[in-house]
Amino acid sequence: MVDVDQLSLELPGALQLAIKVVVALFLFGIALDTRVEDLRAVVRRPWVMAVGLVAQYAVAPGVALLLTLVLDVRGSVAIGMLLVACCPAGNLSNLLTHRARGDVALSISLTALSNLLAVLLTPLAFGFWCGLNPAATELLRDVSIEPATVMSEVALLIGVPFALGVLVAWRRPRFAESAQRVVEPGALGLLVLVVVGGAAAQLDVLVDYLGVVAVPIVAHNALALGVGYATGRACRLGPPGVRAMTFELGVRNTALGVVLALGFFSDLGGVVLVAALWGLWDVVTGLVLSTWWRRGEGSVARGAPGDAIVGP
Repeated sequence: MVDVDQLSLELPGALQLAIKVVVALFLFGIALDTRVEDLRAVVRRPWVMAVGLVAQYAVAPGVALLLTLVLDVRGSVAIGMLLVACCPAGNLSNLLTHRARGDVALSISLTALSNLLAVLLTPLAFGFWCGLNPAATELLRDVSIEPATVMSEVALLIGVPFALGVLVAWRRPRFAESAQRVVEPGALGLLVLVVVGGAAAQLDVLVDYLGVVAVPIVAHNALALGVGYATGRACRLGPPGVRAMTFELGVRNTALGVVLALGFFSDLGGVVLVAALWGLWDVVTGLVLSTWWRRGEGSVARGAPGDAIVGP
């Protein structure tokens, strides 16, 4: 079996294009569901947003870095873990928050803000945290990556569909409300089809290397959810707000991670495997946790942004 650091892993061009379409649809859906009253939460509770962003781009990747060092994972696996950790939250976190009877307004506001800033922060955070892992640094010396190229790719995948969605929501609010009901489940369905198709195309590789990446992915996912939960409690949020923060920090935009992994690290198989399998595990743990919370007590409502937030 080839060392995971030397494994070259590529998906068919059609599947790669499909993943990019899914990423764009997710961001378009987030923008369609972003209302003015949601964004007012940023003004009403700027400290909550600030803490959430710091946790997302500093605390969570820092925990991921420590995990890569403790587990002594291969360089490409470390790069994959840090890449996913530096990606913003995705539309899936909003769906899971709603299912868990959490504060959807807070979730959408955080997702919108983190994705807006991801154009700059994701490439910068990824480069910084990878530079602190010796195994990852060693591998990256042989990979030519221009920060401007990464930023342009992230901007194309996030900035353009997000801006288009905001424009549609502003100029055609009724259409946006109707379209959003179709875009969210449609994008989720496409994501499932793409993941299943990609897994089927590389089934033999997944079976061979599952043991290499399974423990890091499971441990990292659990820690990420834990960071989100702890952040929500530290911000003195009510139960709905804690649930929202848990999914915002624990459920990443792995579709974006897969696109970046295939685009820049296809010759480092561990990066692609971590991003792809994390996406599957995100769905499993997210559905289990949201279902468990849904069965308990909790207020359901989109409500006014910040209504579920308590604190000074």
